[in-house]
Amino acid sequence: MHRFVAAERALRRAEPHALLDAVRGVLTAQYDALDVELFMADYGLSVLQPVSVLPHTLEPVSVHNSPAGRAFGSQQPYCEAARDGRVRLHLPVSVRGDRLGVLTVTLPDDDAVRRWEEELTEIAEVLGHEVVVAERDTDLFMQARRKDRLTLAAEMQWHLLPGRACARSEYELGAQLEPAYAIFGDNFDWSATADRLTLYVTNGMGEGIEASLLTNLAISALRNARRAGIEIDDQAALADHAVYSHYQGRCYLSVLMLDFDLATGRARVVDAGSPQVLRLRDGVVEHMSFDAQLPLGMFEETDYVAQEFQVIPGDRLIFVSDGVHAVASPKGEAYGDAALSGAIQSSRLLPAAEVPRAILRELTGHRGKRLPDDDALIVCLDWHGRQEVA
Repeated sequence: MHRFVAAERALRRAEPHALLDAVRGVLTAQYDALDVELFMADYGLSVLQPVSVLPHTLEPVSVHNSPAGRAFGSQQPYCEAARDGRVRLHLPVSVRGDRLGVLTVTLPDDDAVRRWEEELTEIAEVLGHEVVVAERDTDLFMQARRKDRLTLAAEMQWHLLPGRACARSEYELGAQLEPAYAIFGDNFDWSATADRLTLYVTNGMGEGIEASLLTNLAISALRNARRAGIEIDDQAALADHAVYSHYQGRCYLSVLMLDFDLATGRARVVDAGSPQVLRLRDGVVEHMSFDAQLPLGMFEETDYVAQEFQVIPGDRLIFVSDGVHAVASPKGEAYGDAALSGAIQSSRLLPAAEVPRAILRELTGHRGKRLPDDDALIVCLDWHGRQEVA
């Protein structure tokens, strides 16, 4: 255990840009590691990018068909036989369900893996937390995440997001945006307390920087109201006022706002626009309809009313923007609820963090081309409910 304490102390004391050097040094000294590499998942969740001083000295590895990708997808350690009896141990680097990347440690033999795997798995988790903190002070890890250059609008949107996944005992969340390197308007946001989960799913209007600026204004207004302790319907009204005051109705924003009681599963929802919800319950997918209300910022002083519905343990909710359900095939056929229901069924055994990527792959096949013409956003919420304490 003193080895783990030494590793944790080294990571917490390391300079933000020197985290990888710190973990290399302590794993070499304390665990006989022969080589240590850190890979970060890129924005499109297609490859794992090596963290190193630019220009990169290692090639990216696939998320889909590589040993490191297996550890990333399963969120479990994965052993790979290397030359001369050595073993590469691939360890997921995640923070509260948000999958950041993979730490690959080369050890002398199988015996070293048996002795150290549990502690090294915990060190990878500590490393994930330190990476999140370090990103406030260095660009190193954000640079490593991109295999292509982000547009300025996409840079603004990714900076606005809370993460791509989150897990607690009561729920699991996963989300993804496309095109990852050129997104401009769609967005999601979530926040939790001891008793409540608040979720926003936003369908942006416009293109490029203007779309990103509009979304930034609306999300910042919603967060400002939420952090003041205001109820969800009044959050919508205040954000509506902020957007209208700036744009005078020229631009507006569609958003689906939800507030869940973690103890009971009772949820309040404000449906202000085009994001849609499908629910998978007991193997059946159904579209959930709410009273449609005006998008934020369309008219001055709009009043919003929250509706209620119930989620139960085992429910999976899928939230999509119009860049998903309205996307057309080469023949002009809209993706629609039927195809989306099929994609939800085919991904039903995947964890919430994996579902958006799986559905977006199905969407790419329907679209018939790699890059979409419009933003596509998918959020997956798995509801477990609060367990009674005996």
